Order: sequence, then structure tokens, then C-alpha cells
Amino acid sequence: MSLEWFDRVSVELQDHLESICDKYDQVGQMSIDRGAKHPRIEFFVETEDDDRDYFCTLFFDPHNEDFYIETFDFEYEQTSRMILSDIEEIVDAVHESFHSYMNDDYEDEDEDFSEEYEIVDEEESDIFEEIDVEWETPEVTAFKYEDEVEVTYQFGIVQETGDGVLRRLNRIKTSDDDLIKDETNFIFSKEEASTIIAMIASHMDSLSEFDLS
Repeated sequence: MSLEWFDRVSVELQDHLESICDKYDQVGQMSIDRGAKHPRIEFFVETEDDDRDYFCTLFFDPHNEDFYIETFDFEYEQTSRMILSDIEEIVDAVHESFHSYMNDDYEDEDEDFSEEYEIVDEEESDIFEEIDVEWETPEVTAFKYEDEVEVTYQFGIVQETGDGVLRRLNRIKTSDDDLIKDETNFIFSKEEASTIIAMIASHMDSLSEFDLS
């Protein structure tokens, strides 16, 4: 079993979708859960109340090395899988799901959805207001506990200096069903990267897992 194909698609998918669809480039986002039995890529838009509306989930079968989307047949009351054999089919399926969710036609690419959805521009966040960051990866899920806690990471490059940026986004849902977001950004140079990696790797056994009790 190999995740090579999953990782390749994960890297290329965001750029493909942004390049063919202006609307997706404005509001579409994706997160990656690599640690599941069947790794998945989830696509969503972030609403004004800091919640997520998911419009497509792309699963990966590591045994057969296939991407698939699950659909539910209401007539027969059963779930079926639609296998996607290449990157073009994957992009088309996600793109179609996005427009189906937005309930519009492909030709209406100039319509502005900013009034209904919060357009999240990572390059113009409060922390990086004066820094031009090019995000090299989508949000990757590092930890998730039911619908209560989710921790994601994203890696980018500062265009002016070439330094690396690691963004950590912690989402916590309270007992009142409110969503709290805590964002941390860490900038480091190429010379620092190898030292950071080595220090973490050599102390992995000393780390404790999340205490959810």
C-alpha cells in the first residue's frame, strides 16, 4: 500500500482548481486528513460565523490506490462509490460539486459571493498584513477529535526573503456550539529548518498525546 499517488494529487489539486475557477479561488478551501484508514481530502467554504460548509469529500483507497467519491442512492437506500482514475476526473468532480453546492452555472464566473461567504485570504491575514506569503500546501489535518477539536498546519514561503512559514490553526467547538479559532505563525530560515527537524525527531518519544479526558 502506497500514499505516493495521494500525496501527488494533494499537492497539485489546489492549483488546478484555482486556475480553472475564479469562484473556487475566492471561497473554496481544502483540508487533508492523511492519518485515516482511507485518507481523504475535504473541500469547504468558510462562512461568516467561522463555521465550515463542506461540499465534497474525496477519499483514497490505499490498497487499490484509487480516489473515489461516495454518493447515496435514495431510491435503493445504499451508498455507492464513483472511482476517479486521473487528476482531470478528480478536478472535474470537485469542480462540479462546488458549483452544485453554490447552486449556479459554470458560465456565471463573475458573480460575487463575498456578501454571503467570508473570503479568507491567508496572504492578507492580520499577522502577515505586510508580508507576501505564497502557501505551498493546503491545510493538512494533524489532529482531529470528533467535531470538537481540529489542528491543521500549512506551509508557505515568504516571497521577499525566501524564509519558510508554518501556520498552525486550532479550531475548538465549545459546549455552546461556538467555534473558536486560534492561529499561530512561525517563520524560519532554510538554515534553521534542518535543526528544527532534527530536534523534533530526536525527542518524539518524549512527547505526550492529547489528553481529552
